[in-house]
Amino acid sequence: MHGSPPTRRADATPHAASLVEGLRDIGYSLETAISDIIDNSITAGANRVRIITEVHNEEPLMAVVDDGKGMTEDELIAAMRPGSRNPLAARDEPDLGRFGLGLKSASFSQCRRMTVVSRKDGRTSAAVWDLDEVAERNEWAVQLPDHVEEIPGLDQLGTTGTLVLWQKLDRLSGGLSHNTARRSEIINRRIAETERHLRLVFHRFMQGTKSLRIFLNGRQLQALDPFVKNHPATIVDPEERLALAGGVVEIQGFTLPHHKQMTKSEWDDIAGPEGHLKSQGFYLYRGGRLIVYGTWFGLCRQSELTKLSRVRIDIPNSMDADWKIDVKKSSAQLPPAVRDRLRQVIERIQSASKRTYIKRGQKLVDQERLPMWNRIQANGQIRYRPNIDHPAFSDFADNLSPALQRGFFNCIALVGASLPLEALYADMAGTAEQIVADHVDEATLAQAVKATLQVLMGAGKEINEIISLMKDVDPFRSAWLDTNRIIESTLEMKEHK
Repeated sequence: MHGSPPTRRADATPHAASLVEGLRDIGYSLETAISDIIDNSITAGANRVRIITEVHNEEPLMAVVDDGKGMTEDELIAAMRPGSRNPLAARDEPDLGRFGLGLKSASFSQCRRMTVVSRKDGRTSAAVWDLDEVAERNEWAVQLPDHVEEIPGLDQLGTTGTLVLWQKLDRLSGGLSHNTARRSEIINRRIAETERHLRLVFHRFMQGTKSLRIFLNGRQLQALDPFVKNHPATIVDPEERLALAGGVVEIQGFTLPHHKQMTKSEWDDIAGPEGHLKSQGFYLYRGGRLIVYGTWFGLCRQSELTKLSRVRIDIPNSMDADWKIDVKKSSAQLPPAVRDRLRQVIERIQSASKRTYIKRGQKLVDQERLPMWNRIQANGQIRYRPNIDHPAFSDFADNLSPALQRGFFNCIALVGASLPLEALYADMAGTAEQIVADHVDEATLAQAVKATLQVLMGAGKEINEIISLMKDVDPFRSAWLDTNRIIESTLEMKEHK
């Protein structure tokens, strides 16, 4: 047999100027870019990461400084090389990198000049990528400055560690390079959005035994646990372990407390800017770092009744290819081997979330509790109708003539038939926690309390049971201090008679 004919080859080295501009548009946001820099700090063993911003200068800058193990000059040059590692190679447990692109692509997405200064073994090394120079020279050549004393932020570097400095922030300035005040406002807003992202993405590092501390302009960020594990009302499912070829997947479900069991600031903090409806679903962690959250991976729909459901999924960095983790570490896809198991987890945890809401709803229509509204379910339909047997209605009606009674109950029926269902549904689907019971004045509340007391005491119920029943329904529940005071004064008057 004759050998294969010789193959000709041609140099296809990419043009530096073109490729480096393409790296800018992978799709990083400011928060995912800074997160990628912090990943490197964690991999380098840092305990303290400081983010420094100076946005009011003529030339704004941002810097991330850590106290990790640092790099020699050779290590720094290798780290500045785009594609500095094989994504298929095995990595250490704490290694959060994959492609060797993060430092460069994350930085280029936000700035045109990136300087890295690193200190190790008593030596300080520096390297600079300036995209304007790359465009001019069209060559993959990183600058190695001999004098580093004038580099902004250098004074923040300790005996070991690394400084990543961003200058020429063209992507962050919003095209307002000449309007310093407006540019500063835009950048500050983006930084505020980034703060919550960092508190969430790295919360396990900030809460763990290692206790990573992240500072933003001198202020320490507090970890944001999306599962509220420390709250006594959080429902925690047993952890499941799914052994696959690439490693072990850990799965654990959580049902958050009802918003009535949390303060408004706690509830809003956990919800984030998009609200609880968009925050439910799977929270995928890789090496303890949050990758994707607020999605059911297409296994079910987000709904109001399941918005308290959150599922933690932990994967090792050896499963990146299986989950298709992207360069930005901000998207992933569900492997078929995990899909069936997660479907079972969804069914169980969603039923817990629904029970939390339905249980509270049932209290409002439980006949033992004398509700203001009756829930009537028949013929595949659900109606809410004012309860004309409620003491507040019946006691008042007893004092009316038959003609006035008919008119009174007609008015009550009209109120029930005029419920603004569409508006209620829209509000409940969006911001249920903002919907509150209307306030009633003292005279109205007193009339309802006295009438209810009279009926329940006439039925032979003990006062402790009466208080328990009234405490769970509105309008008494939402004005309980006043209700309790009226009950006590009414009972005192009865004793003196």
